[in-house]
Amino acid sequence: MPHVTAKNATLLKRVTLASTLTAVVLIALKLVTWLWTGSVSMLASLVDSAMDAIASLINLLAVRYSLVPADDDHRFGHGKAESLAGLAQAAFITGSAVFLLLHAIDRILHPLPVQRTTLGIAVIVFSLALTLALLYYQRYVIRHTGSVAIRADALHYATDVFSNLGVIAALLLAQLGFPVFDPIFAIAIAGYILFGAWRIGRDSLDHLMDRELDGAVREQIKRLALAHEAVRGVHELRTRRSGQMSFIQLHLEMDPLLTLAEAHAIGDTVEAEIRAAVPAADVIIHQDPWPG
Repeated sequence: MPHVTAKNATLLKRVTLASTLTAVVLIALKLVTWLWTGSVSMLASLVDSAMDAIASLINLLAVRYSLVPADDDHRFGHGKAESLAGLAQAAFITGSAVFLLLHAIDRILHPLPVQRTTLGIAVIVFSLALTLALLYYQRYVIRHTGSVAIRADALHYATDVFSNLGVIAALLLAQLGFPVFDPIFAIAIAGYILFGAWRIGRDSLDHLMDRELDGAVREQIKRLALAHEAVRGVHELRTRRSGQMSFIQLHLEMDPLLTLAEAHAIGDTVEAEIRAAVPAADVIIHQDPWPG
C-alpha cells in the first residue's frame, strides 16, 4: 500500500503543533482581557479560542495517529482518525456556541458596563494578526495534503477572524455609549460558530461514510484508463478517501483474446498512471473481457 509522503507528514505535524500553540497564546491573552473588561463579546472570543485549543489538541493526536502505516489489524491504514477528530471538533464547537448564546441572552436581560475597551481592542487586533498568519500556513498545508482534520481546524480559525472583527465593533460601540451591542454581537458570533460546526460535521461524516471522491477526480481516472489503446471500456469505478489515502477500484474492459500476462501488464500501466495523478492512492484494477 502506498504511504503518505514524508513532506506531507512533516507538514501535518508542524501545522497541528502551530495551531495548538496559537490557541494557547490566545487563551491566555483573552482570559486576562475579559477579566479586565467584562465584555461578553470578549468572553465569546475567549470561549472560541478555548474550543480551538481543545480541537487543535485533538487534531495533534489524531493526525499523528492517522499517519501510522497500515498494520495487520488496520489493513486500510488509520486515516479515518482525521474524520473522527473532525466530528469531535464539531461537537466541541457546538457546545461553545450554545454556551455563548445563553450567556449573551443573560447579559441582554441583566446588562453590565464594559470597561477598558482600548485594551480589549488592542488584544483583539493582535489576535487577528496571529490568526491570519496561522490560516495562511494552514491553507498552504491543505493545498498540499487535502487533510480533512486541518480543513476543519482552518474553518473554525476562519470563524475566529469574523468573531474578532465583531468583538472590535462591539467594543468600539461600547466606547461610544452603546453597550447593548456587546451581547448582540456575541449572539451573531455564536450563530456563525454553529454554522461552522455544521460544515465540519458534514465533511467528517462524508469521509466516514465513504463518500465518492470529487466528480472531476473520477472523470480524470476514467480518462486515464480509456487513454490506453488496449482499454475498450471502464465500469464499476468506486472511490473513497481515508485521511491522506485515496482508495480506487475499477474494472477495465479489454480484448478477450489478450493473454493473462498482457492484460496484467496493461492493468499495471493504468494503475501507475492513476497513482501519478492521485497522490497516495491505493488502486485495485480488475480486468474484464470486452463484451463488444
